[in-house]
Amino acid sequence: MGPLSPARTLRLWGPRSLGVALGVFMTIGFALQLLGGPFQRRLPGLQLRQPSAPSLRPALPSCPPRQRLVFLKTHKSGSSSVLSLLHRYGDQHGLRFALPARYQFGYPKLFQASRVKGYRPQGGGTQLPFHILCHHMRFNLKEPSSLSSVFPPLQVLQVMPSDSFFFSIVRDPAALARSAFSYYKSTSSAFRKSPSLAAFLANPRGFYRPGARGDHYARNLLWFDFGLPFPPEKRAKRGNIHPPRDPNPPQLQVLPSGAGPRAQTLNPNALIHPVSTVTDHRSQISSPASFDLGSSSFIQWGLAWLDSVFDLVMVAEYFDESLVLLADALCWGLDDVVGFMHNAQAGHKQGLSTVSNSGLTAEDRQLTARARAWNNLDWALYVHFNRSLWARIEKYGQGRLQTAVAELRARREALAKHCLVGGEASDPKYITDRRFRPFQFGSAKVLGYILRSGLSPQDQEECERLATPELQYKDKLDAKQFPPTVSLPLKTSRPLSP
Repeated sequence: MGPLSPARTLRLWGPRSLGVALGVFMTIGFALQLLGGPFQRRLPGLQLRQPSAPSLRPALPSCPPRQRLVFLKTHKSGSSSVLSLLHRYGDQHGLRFALPARYQFGYPKLFQASRVKGYRPQGGGTQLPFHILCHHMRFNLKEPSSLSSVFPPLQVLQVMPSDSFFFSIVRDPAALARSAFSYYKSTSSAFRKSPSLAAFLANPRGFYRPGARGDHYARNLLWFDFGLPFPPEKRAKRGNIHPPRDPNPPQLQVLPSGAGPRAQTLNPNALIHPVSTVTDHRSQISSPASFDLGSSSFIQWGLAWLDSVFDLVMVAEYFDESLVLLADALCWGLDDVVGFMHNAQAGHKQGLSTVSNSGLTAEDRQLTARARAWNNLDWALYVHFNRSLWARIEKYGQGRLQTAVAELRARREALAKHCLVGGEASDPKYITDRRFRPFQFGSAKVLGYILRSGLSPQDQEECERLATPELQYKDKLDAKQFPPTVSLPLKTSRPLSP
């Protein structure tokens, strides 16, 4: 890997210039969103788009697709569906993945470059460059020496180029808690001891013990995955998990996925103290070294630091909108981000927003409020990145976005009808082909896909890529990059005849 680019150096190693850096890179980022070539079409045999359909991009010179990517795969946030897109894209374009020896990079420990299969430190011999780093890890940040004991070195940059595109995905902590409780009940000691999620959230400190095995799944899982430090546990009044309320809380814009200009507002009142994006010198945090780790200022600084590292953070509740923005930022075709949902649990609807309380029962509203309060750092992340996502949407144009989202959904539906039995996901008990049977974990069934028979060879190959679960696809990529060596028997010379 080459030396750090000035841009990445400023973004990762310059917190004192964070306000200026954010302003510069937000401006550049928004400008780059407006560039790009027209969405391309694949699987011509399916004829899913009319040839005369107008381009969704402005008539500007095409841009080269970005193919150096770092995706922080967060837990229970729709990240397996994003991983599937990256697997498929890299496989089709012959890109090289930074792969773990098994399926995760030593999680829940912080990421270490030495855990990448085939990685050689500088000076360790010739090494082909990696294009995509995307499997489960706990991210880590590099900090100045004043916080070297808090933040370990950024090992990611030892593996990936400094100009890689960094992105991730977050989810409303209330929805994430529901999914995590079902999925990790046997893994987290806090969840295992609780009879239900409602019982857990009614008295979480009765079950949760910081540092207990698997209990990072039970509180602020997103914050943990992003590798941010945790404030020390503060004593709270018995039974009270709610910090003091702010009299003038910020308002979070919430638009239902695929909706028009009508917006609701959500009061993220003091589940954390107000978190505002650093946008000018007056609000710039000069140095994190002097902050109390439990203060809202430190939370602000942590979020601003993530802004300086990540080019895009998707939001699971607006998954399709996020995919369109991702394709735009990477200068990919729309078909590059059209895929099927993966690792989805039966009875859970991908993208179902719990941000708005409309339509929820009183019991559900209470559970939602308690989940956000208990996962207050995750709620800070969600509020912050929801706001940044909608700022990007405003720049992109809501009308233009709605058109692209509608086409993406039409393409997905057409592919499902063409590729899948029943045109939808299937109960795993009916999936007899091991290549497409997803790994089953937790109390809920994880759905998978059954391919239709009679597909052409070309369509069969593409449909297999769309339907292959993450573990099987990782194994496929591993075998492709590290083919097994076959030892041939040594030839022996025939003895001479007497």
